[in-house]
Amino acid sequence: MNLSRRHLLAAGSAVGALAAAGASAAAPAAAAEGGRRLRTGFQRLSEDGYALLSGQKVGVVTNPTGVTEDVRHIVDVMKADERVDLVAVFGPEHGFRGTAQAGGSEGRYDDPATGLPVYDIYLMSGQPLADVFIASGVDTIVFDIQDVGARFYTYIWTLYDCMEAAQRAGKKVVVLDRPNPVSGRRALGPVLHSEFASFVGRKPIAQAHGMTVAELAQLFNAEFLKAPVPLETVRMTGWRRSDFYDASALQWVPPSPNMPTLDTALVYPGTCLFEGTNLSEGRGTTRPFELLGAKGIDARWAEAANALGLPGVMFRETYFTPTFSKFQGQTIGGLQIHVRDRTLYDPVYTGVALLVTVKRLWSDFAWRADNAIDRLTGSTRVRTMVDAGAGADEVAAAWQDELAAFREVRAHYLLYR
Repeated sequence: MNLSRRHLLAAGSAVGALAAAGASAAAPAAAAEGGRRLRTGFQRLSEDGYALLSGQKVGVVTNPTGVTEDVRHIVDVMKADERVDLVAVFGPEHGFRGTAQAGGSEGRYDDPATGLPVYDIYLMSGQPLADVFIASGVDTIVFDIQDVGARFYTYIWTLYDCMEAAQRAGKKVVVLDRPNPVSGRRALGPVLHSEFASFVGRKPIAQAHGMTVAELAQLFNAEFLKAPVPLETVRMTGWRRSDFYDASALQWVPPSPNMPTLDTALVYPGTCLFEGTNLSEGRGTTRPFELLGAKGIDARWAEAANALGLPGVMFRETYFTPTFSKFQGQTIGGLQIHVRDRTLYDPVYTGVALLVTVKRLWSDFAWRADNAIDRLTGSTRVRTMVDAGAGADEVAAAWQDELAAFREVRAHYLLYR
C-alpha cells in the first residue's frame, strides 16, 4: 500500500486552479485491424480451462453485459461447464438480467435458465454484503460487468463494495477485464472530494477515469481498501488505450436501460450532470444523454453552444417528448449533441460549457433541490462557480491540480499501452 500516493489523492481533492482542461485524447473508431482480436478477461479465463477457479465454489457479479464473443451469457456458459462449480449470481443496479430502471434492481430469485440463486446486492456494502457472500457459500467472487468510464456509473462502486465485503468475509475476488468503451488514454474532469462520497462516487477518482475495471480493482486494493482483498485480475489481450469499443469485434450490449449505444457512452461523462438540474437529460427518449431540454428552451441554446467552437462536437436544435422521467408526455425544446471527432471531444468540459450556456439563456434553470450536482461533480465547486457566473474555462481550471494528482496515482495501475 503506497501511502505517498494516498496522500497525493487526498491533497488533490483540496486544491484547485490552474490551466483549462485539455481535449480528450481518445481514438477514432476502427474496424478490428489486421487480425488483432480483442479477447476479454472471460475469454482468457475460459481458454485457460478456468484454472484460477479450480476447486472453488464460485459466485458471479454480472449483468447482461457479461457475454462471450458470440453473445452467450457467461453464467450460462460456466454453469454448463463441469470445470466450474458455479453456485450463485449477484445482481447489481438494474439487476442480473437488466430489467430494472435507474435506482432499481430485481430482488432475490432463482434464475429460471440455470436454477442458480440470484442475490440482489444493489446498494449493499460492508458487513451486510459480506453476510450475503457468506450465506451464499461461495469461496470466490468473479466480477464481469461492462463499465462505461464515468465515476458516477455505479458498477465500479459495486466492484469496490464487493472487494471490501469479500475481504471481511475471507473470500477471494477475480476481476475479468473488459474495454473502457470510450478509450483509456486520459482521465478528465474533477476528482471526488471525500465529503461527497456516495454510491455515485465512493472514492477520489476523476469524473472520466480512463481506466478499465481490472485497473480500477488494482487501484482500489492498493489505495482505498483498509486491508487488501485476495485479488486476481484477468487482463484482456488485443486492447490498446486508444481504442474505442467499436475498434473490436465485440457486440455492444446495453450496460443499463439508458445506455443503449456507444454514442450514449461517449457523451455520458458530461451530460449526466444534467441529472442534477431541472432539465431533462433525455431519459424516456431513444437518445438518452444525447438529448437535453426543458419547457421554454428554443434554438438559442444550440446556437450559443455552437458559437463556443468546442472541439469535436456540434449541436442541433431539437424538440422531443419524453415517455417517462422529467417532462413525461410533454413536448420540450433543447439540443442534441453530435460528436464529430472523438479524438478531440472532451465530454466533461462540454458538459460544463452546456450548463454555463443554458443557465445564462433560460431563466427557469435550477439545480435539483437535493444538490445532486455536488455528488455528481464531487464537490460544491462546479455548482457555486456556475452560479457565480464563471465560464467553462474558469471552472475547468479549478480542478486541474487535483486531476494532475489523480493522473499521477492512476499511472501506477495501468495495464495496457
